Amino acid sequence: MSVLPEVRDQSDSYALLHLIQGAVITQAISVAARLGVADVLAGGPLSATDIAARVGSDAQATHRLLRALAGHGVFAVRGDGRYENTPMSEHLREDAPDSMRGFAVLMSHPMLWQEWGHLAATVESGEANLPKLRGMGALDFFHANLDYARVFFEAFGGLSASETDPILAAYDFSVFGTVVDVIAGRGNLLAGILKQAPDTKGVLYDSKVATVDSPALFEAAGVADRFTIEHGGYLDKLPTGGDAYVFKHIIHDFSRADAVTALRNAREAIAPGGKLLVIEYVIPENNEQHLGKTIDLWLMLMLGAQERTLAEYTELFAEAGFQLTRAVPTSAPISVIEGIPV
Repeated sequence: MSVLPEVRDQSDSYALLHLIQGAVITQAISVAARLGVADVLAGGPLSATDIAARVGSDAQATHRLLRALAGHGVFAVRGDGRYENTPMSEHLREDAPDSMRGFAVLMSHPMLWQEWGHLAATVESGEANLPKLRGMGALDFFHANLDYARVFFEAFGGLSASETDPILAAYDFSVFGTVVDVIAGRGNLLAGILKQAPDTKGVLYDSKVATVDSPALFEAAGVADRFTIEHGGYLDKLPTGGDAYVFKHIIHDFSRADAVTALRNAREAIAPGGKLLVIEYVIPENNEQHLGKTIDLWLMLMLGAQERTLAEYTELFAEAGFQLTRAVPTSAPISVIEGIPV
Protein backbone atom coordinates (compact mmCIF):
# COMPACT_ATOMS: atom_id res chain seq x y z
CA MET A 1 0.00 0.00 0.00
CA SER A 2 1.51 3.28 -1.08
CA VAL A 3 1.73 6.18 1.32
CA LEU A 4 0.72 9.52 -0.09
CA PRO A 5 3.29 12.24 0.48
CA GLU A 6 2.43 14.97 2.95
CA VAL A 7 1.02 18.01 1.21
CA ARG A 8 3.01 21.09 2.09
CA ASP A 9 1.46 24.54 2.22
CA GLN A 10 3.12 26.33 -0.68
CA SER A 11 0.97 29.46 -0.63
CA ASP A 12 3.83 31.67 0.56
CA SER A 13 6.26 30.37 -2.06
CA TYR A 14 3.77 31.01 -4.85
CA ALA A 15 2.93 34.43 -3.44
CA LEU A 16 6.65 35.20 -3.62
CA LEU A 17 6.82 33.82 -7.15
CA HIS A 18 3.96 36.15 -8.09
CA LEU A 19 6.06 39.13 -6.93
CA ILE A 20 9.15 37.85 -8.71
CA GLN A 21 7.14 37.59 -11.93
CA GLY A 22 6.12 41.23 -11.54
CA ALA A 23 8.78 42.26 -14.05
CA VAL A 24 7.00 40.19 -16.70
CA ILE A 25 3.67 41.87 -15.98
CA THR A 26 5.37 45.26 -16.09
CA GLN A 27 6.66 44.52 -19.58
CA ALA A 28 3.25 43.26 -20.72
CA ILE A 29 1.48 46.40 -19.48
CA SER A 30 4.12 48.56 -21.13
CA VAL A 31 3.66 46.83 -24.49
CA ALA A 32 -0.11 47.30 -24.29
CA ALA A 33 0.45 50.98 -23.46
CA ARG A 34 2.88 51.50 -26.33
CA LEU A 35 0.47 49.86 -28.79
CA GLY A 36 -2.44 51.98 -27.53
CA VAL A 37 -4.73 48.99 -26.85
CA ALA A 38 -6.74 50.85 -24.18
CA ASP A 39 -7.34 53.74 -26.59
CA VAL A 40 -8.59 51.34 -29.27
CA LEU A 41 -10.96 49.70 -26.77
CA ALA A 42 -12.40 53.06 -25.67
CA GLY A 43 -15.13 52.61 -28.28
CA GLY A 44 -16.18 49.21 -26.97
CA PRO A 45 -15.20 45.50 -26.96
CA LEU A 46 -13.14 44.08 -29.82
CA SER A 47 -11.69 40.74 -30.77
CA ALA A 48 -7.93 40.23 -30.59
CA THR A 49 -7.92 40.13 -34.39
CA ASP A 50 -9.63 43.52 -34.64
CA ILE A 51 -7.35 45.01 -31.97
CA ALA A 52 -4.26 43.72 -33.75
CA ALA A 53 -5.43 45.15 -37.08
CA ARG A 54 -5.86 48.58 -35.53
CA VAL A 55 -2.61 48.72 -33.55
CA GLY A 56 -0.38 46.87 -36.03
CA SER A 57 0.40 43.70 -34.09
CA ASP A 58 0.04 39.95 -34.50
CA ALA A 59 -3.45 38.72 -33.63
CA GLN A 60 -2.47 35.54 -31.76
CA ALA A 61 0.33 37.27 -29.84
CA THR A 62 -2.06 40.11 -28.94
CA HIS A 63 -4.60 37.60 -27.62
CA ARG A 64 -1.96 35.96 -25.44
CA LEU A 65 -0.75 39.31 -24.14
CA LEU A 66 -4.25 40.48 -23.20
CA ARG A 67 -5.19 37.08 -21.76
CA ALA A 68 -2.28 37.34 -19.34
CA LEU A 69 -3.13 40.92 -18.37
CA ALA A 70 -6.81 40.12 -17.90
CA GLY A 71 -5.78 37.78 -15.09
CA HIS A 72 -4.49 40.85 -13.27
CA GLY A 73 -7.52 43.04 -13.88
CA VAL A 74 -5.86 44.94 -16.72
CA PHE A 75 -8.38 44.42 -19.57
CA ALA A 76 -11.06 41.72 -19.44
CA VAL A 77 -12.21 39.02 -21.82
CA ARG A 78 -15.95 38.64 -22.39
CA GLY A 79 -17.87 35.41 -22.87
CA ASP A 80 -17.80 35.93 -26.63
CA GLY A 81 -13.99 36.16 -26.60
CA ARG A 82 -13.82 39.89 -27.21
CA TYR A 83 -11.66 42.11 -24.98
CA GLU A 84 -12.75 45.25 -23.19
CA ASN A 85 -11.31 47.87 -20.88
CA THR A 86 -11.52 47.57 -17.12
CA PRO A 87 -11.32 50.40 -14.56
CA MET A 88 -7.56 49.79 -14.42
CA SER A 89 -6.92 49.62 -18.16
CA GLU A 90 -8.93 52.83 -18.65
CA HIS A 91 -5.95 54.56 -17.02
CA LEU A 92 -3.71 53.32 -19.84
CA ARG A 93 -5.63 55.56 -22.24
CA GLU A 94 -3.62 58.57 -23.36
CA ASP A 95 -6.57 60.90 -22.70
CA ALA A 96 -7.52 59.54 -19.27
CA PRO A 97 -7.63 62.21 -16.52
CA ASP A 98 -5.23 60.20 -14.33
CA SER A 99 -3.44 58.40 -17.15
CA MET A 100 -0.60 56.07 -16.19
CA ARG A 101 0.31 55.41 -19.84
CA GLY A 102 3.46 57.49 -19.62
CA PHE A 103 4.70 55.61 -16.60
CA ALA A 104 3.90 52.27 -18.25
CA VAL A 105 5.92 53.28 -21.32
CA LEU A 106 8.85 54.42 -19.18
CA MET A 107 9.00 51.09 -17.37
CA SER A 108 10.10 49.24 -20.51
CA HIS A 109 12.68 51.76 -21.69
CA PRO A 110 16.03 49.97 -22.19
CA MET A 111 17.96 52.69 -20.36
CA LEU A 112 15.74 52.35 -17.31
CA TRP A 113 16.19 48.59 -17.21
CA GLN A 114 19.93 49.03 -17.50
CA GLU A 115 19.92 51.39 -14.52
CA TRP A 116 17.87 49.08 -12.31
CA GLY A 117 20.23 46.25 -13.14
CA HIS A 118 22.74 48.06 -10.92
CA LEU A 119 20.57 48.30 -7.80
CA ALA A 120 22.74 45.71 -6.05
CA ALA A 121 25.77 47.98 -6.36
CA THR A 122 23.85 50.81 -4.69
CA VAL A 123 22.66 48.57 -1.85
CA GLU A 124 26.17 47.25 -1.33
CA SER A 125 27.88 50.65 -1.35
CA GLY A 126 25.11 52.90 -0.05
CA GLU A 127 25.87 55.32 -2.90
CA ALA A 128 23.93 56.30 -5.99
CA ASN A 129 25.09 54.16 -8.88
CA LEU A 130 23.67 56.06 -11.83
CA PRO A 131 26.51 58.67 -11.83
CA LYS A 132 29.04 55.82 -11.87
CA LEU A 133 27.18 53.96 -14.63
CA ARG A 134 26.69 57.02 -16.83
CA GLY A 135 29.80 58.98 -15.93
CA MET A 136 27.70 62.02 -15.10
CA GLY A 137 24.87 63.15 -12.85
CA ALA A 138 21.21 62.47 -13.62
CA LEU A 139 20.40 65.95 -15.00
CA ASP A 140 23.46 66.00 -17.24
CA PHE A 141 22.56 62.55 -18.51
CA PHE A 142 19.01 63.67 -19.32
CA HIS A 143 20.38 66.69 -21.24
CA ALA A 144 22.59 64.33 -23.24
CA ASN A 145 19.76 61.83 -23.92
CA LEU A 146 16.71 63.91 -24.78
CA ASP A 147 14.50 61.03 -25.95
CA TYR A 148 14.91 59.21 -22.66
CA ALA A 149 14.45 62.49 -20.79
CA ARG A 150 11.15 63.08 -22.61
CA VAL A 151 9.83 59.63 -21.70
CA PHE A 152 11.05 59.94 -18.11
CA PHE A 153 9.61 63.38 -17.41
CA GLU A 154 6.34 62.63 -19.18
CA ALA A 155 5.93 59.65 -16.86
CA PHE A 156 6.66 61.50 -13.65
CA GLY A 157 4.82 64.59 -14.86
CA GLY A 158 1.71 62.50 -15.37
CA LEU A 159 2.07 60.97 -11.93
CA SER A 160 2.51 64.42 -10.39
CA ALA A 161 -0.52 65.80 -12.25
CA SER A 162 -2.66 62.97 -10.88
CA GLU A 163 -1.92 64.27 -7.36
CA THR A 164 -3.21 67.81 -7.90
CA ASP A 165 -6.92 67.18 -7.28
CA PRO A 166 -6.30 65.07 -4.14
CA ILE A 167 -4.06 67.83 -2.73
CA LEU A 168 -6.64 70.54 -3.43
CA ALA A 169 -9.41 68.43 -1.89
CA ALA A 170 -7.39 67.82 1.29
CA TYR A 171 -5.87 71.23 1.96
CA ASP A 172 -7.41 74.72 1.94
CA PHE A 173 -5.04 77.22 0.29
CA SER A 174 -7.57 80.08 0.37
CA VAL A 175 -6.27 81.23 3.78
CA PHE A 176 -3.07 82.51 2.14
CA GLY A 177 -2.68 85.90 0.49
CA THR A 178 0.36 84.85 -1.56
CA VAL A 179 1.58 81.33 -2.33
CA VAL A 180 5.14 80.84 -3.57
CA ASP A 181 5.56 77.52 -5.41
CA VAL A 182 9.26 76.66 -5.35
CA ILE A 183 10.79 74.82 -8.34
CA ALA A 184 7.29 74.41 -9.68
CA GLY A 185 7.97 73.62 -13.33
CA ARG A 186 5.16 74.84 -15.58
CA GLY A 187 3.02 75.44 -12.51
CA ASN A 188 0.17 72.93 -12.71
CA LEU A 189 -0.28 72.79 -8.94
CA LEU A 190 -0.10 76.57 -8.48
CA ALA A 191 -2.67 77.10 -11.23
CA GLY A 192 -4.94 74.63 -9.41
CA ILE A 193 -4.38 76.44 -6.11
CA LEU A 194 -5.34 79.80 -7.63
CA LYS A 195 -8.50 78.28 -9.11
CA GLN A 196 -9.41 76.90 -5.67
CA ALA A 197 -8.57 80.18 -3.91
CA PRO A 198 -9.93 83.13 -5.94
CA ASP A 199 -8.49 85.79 -3.59
CA THR A 200 -4.99 84.31 -3.49
CA LYS A 201 -2.01 85.43 -5.58
CA GLY A 202 0.76 83.11 -6.71
CA VAL A 203 4.47 83.33 -7.42
CA LEU A 204 5.91 80.65 -9.71
CA TYR A 205 9.59 80.18 -8.93
CA ASP A 206 11.82 78.14 -11.24
CA SER A 207 14.32 78.48 -14.08
CA LYS A 208 13.56 80.28 -17.35
CA VAL A 209 13.65 76.99 -19.25
CA ALA A 210 11.14 75.32 -16.91
CA THR A 211 8.64 78.18 -17.05
CA VAL A 212 8.68 79.03 -20.75
CA ASP A 213 5.16 77.60 -21.29
CA SER A 214 3.72 78.74 -17.95
CA PRO A 215 1.88 81.89 -19.11
CA ALA A 216 -0.25 79.86 -21.53
CA LEU A 217 -1.07 77.33 -18.80
CA PHE A 218 -2.23 80.03 -16.36
CA GLU A 219 -4.13 81.81 -19.12
CA ALA A 220 -6.00 78.59 -19.93
CA ALA A 221 -6.80 78.15 -16.23
CA GLY A 222 -8.24 81.67 -16.08
CA VAL A 223 -5.86 82.86 -13.36
CA ALA A 224 -3.17 84.66 -15.37
CA ASP A 225 -3.96 87.97 -13.66
CA ARG A 226 -3.03 86.58 -10.23
CA PHE A 227 0.37 85.03 -10.81
CA THR A 228 3.90 86.23 -11.48
CA ILE A 229 7.08 84.37 -12.42
CA GLU A 230 10.43 84.77 -10.69
CA HIS A 231 13.48 82.89 -11.88
CA GLY A 232 16.12 81.11 -9.84
CA GLY A 233 17.71 77.80 -8.96
CA TYR A 234 17.19 75.05 -6.43
CA LEU A 235 19.28 76.53 -3.62
CA ASP A 236 19.07 80.24 -4.45
CA LYS A 237 17.43 82.86 -2.26
CA LEU A 238 13.64 82.85 -2.64
CA PRO A 239 11.11 85.61 -3.37
CA THR A 240 10.26 87.30 -0.07
CA GLY A 241 6.96 87.99 1.65
CA GLY A 242 4.99 84.86 0.76
CA ASP A 243 2.40 83.54 3.18
CA ALA A 244 3.00 79.95 2.07
CA TYR A 245 6.07 78.35 0.51
CA VAL A 246 5.27 75.13 -1.34
CA PHE A 247 7.89 72.47 -2.10
CA LYS A 248 6.27 69.59 -4.02
CA HIS A 249 8.49 66.58 -4.77
CA ILE A 250 11.58 68.76 -4.33
CA ILE A 251 12.94 68.10 -0.85
CA HIS A 252 13.09 64.34 -1.48
CA ASP A 253 15.64 65.01 -4.26
CA PHE A 254 18.08 66.64 -1.83
CA SER A 255 20.72 65.44 0.55
CA ARG A 256 20.01 66.40 4.14
CA ALA A 257 22.40 69.37 3.91
CA ASP A 258 20.81 70.72 0.73
CA ALA A 259 17.30 70.11 2.08
CA VAL A 260 18.11 72.19 5.15
CA THR A 261 19.56 74.94 2.96
CA ALA A 262 16.42 75.05 0.78
CA LEU A 263 14.11 75.18 3.79
CA ARG A 264 16.24 77.81 5.53
CA ASN A 265 15.91 79.95 2.41
CA ALA A 266 12.14 79.67 2.86
CA ARG A 267 12.54 80.56 6.56
CA GLU A 268 14.38 83.75 5.61
CA ALA A 269 11.81 84.73 2.97
CA ILE A 270 8.53 83.84 4.69
CA ALA A 271 6.11 86.51 5.92
CA PRO A 272 5.22 86.67 9.64
CA GLY A 273 2.58 84.03 10.36
CA GLY A 274 3.36 82.19 7.12
CA LYS A 275 3.51 78.44 6.61
CA LEU A 276 5.89 75.99 5.01
CA LEU A 277 4.16 73.28 2.95
CA VAL A 278 6.30 70.33 1.91
CA ILE A 279 4.28 67.96 -0.27
CA GLU A 280 5.88 64.53 -0.33
CA TYR A 281 5.36 60.86 0.37
CA VAL A 282 5.55 60.22 4.11
CA ILE A 283 7.03 56.79 4.70
CA PRO A 284 5.00 54.80 7.27
CA GLU A 285 7.13 53.22 9.98
CA ASN A 286 5.55 49.78 9.68
CA ASN A 287 5.17 46.98 7.12
CA GLU A 288 2.48 48.82 5.15
CA GLN A 289 2.84 48.74 1.38
CA HIS A 290 3.36 52.32 0.20
CA LEU A 291 4.33 53.90 -3.12
CA GLY A 292 6.85 56.08 -1.32
CA LYS A 293 8.88 53.04 -0.33
CA THR A 294 9.48 52.10 -3.96
CA ILE A 295 10.06 55.69 -5.10
CA ASP A 296 12.65 55.82 -2.31
CA LEU A 297 14.60 53.10 -4.15
CA TRP A 298 14.57 55.23 -7.32
CA LEU A 299 15.99 58.15 -5.37
CA MET A 300 18.64 55.98 -3.75
CA LEU A 301 19.72 54.51 -7.09
CA MET A 302 19.71 57.72 -9.14
CA LEU A 303 20.52 60.56 -6.77
CA GLY A 304 21.60 59.16 -3.43
CA ALA A 305 18.53 60.96 -2.04
CA GLN A 306 15.56 59.65 -0.05
CA GLU A 307 11.95 59.74 1.02
CA ARG A 308 11.46 60.40 4.74
CA THR A 309 9.31 59.39 7.69
CA LEU A 310 7.32 61.94 9.67
CA ALA A 311 9.94 61.79 12.43
CA GLU A 312 12.67 62.57 9.90
CA TYR A 313 10.67 65.51 8.55
CA THR A 314 10.15 66.79 12.09
CA GLU A 315 13.93 66.84 12.60
CA LEU A 316 14.54 68.42 9.19
CA PHE A 317 12.01 71.18 9.83
CA ALA A 318 13.51 71.94 13.23
CA GLU A 319 17.02 72.23 11.81
CA ALA A 320 15.73 74.71 9.22
CA GLY A 321 13.87 76.86 11.75
CA PHE A 322 10.35 75.46 11.48
CA GLN A 323 8.04 73.51 13.77
CA LEU A 324 6.18 70.71 12.02
CA THR A 325 2.53 71.18 12.97
CA ARG A 326 0.75 68.44 11.05
CA ALA A 327 0.85 66.13 8.04
CA VAL A 328 -2.40 66.19 6.07
CA PRO A 329 -3.00 62.94 4.15
CA THR A 330 -4.70 62.97 0.76
CA SER A 331 -6.54 60.36 -1.26
CA ALA A 332 -3.28 59.92 -3.21
CA PRO A 333 -0.23 58.38 -1.47
CA ILE A 334 1.04 61.92 -0.78
CA SER A 335 0.75 64.26 2.21
CA VAL A 336 0.90 68.00 2.83
CA ILE A 337 3.47 68.44 5.61
CA GLU A 338 2.85 71.76 7.30
CA GLY A 339 5.25 73.82 9.37
CA ILE A 340 5.42 77.26 10.99
CA PRO A 341 8.52 79.41 11.54
CA VAL A 342 9.99 79.44 15.06
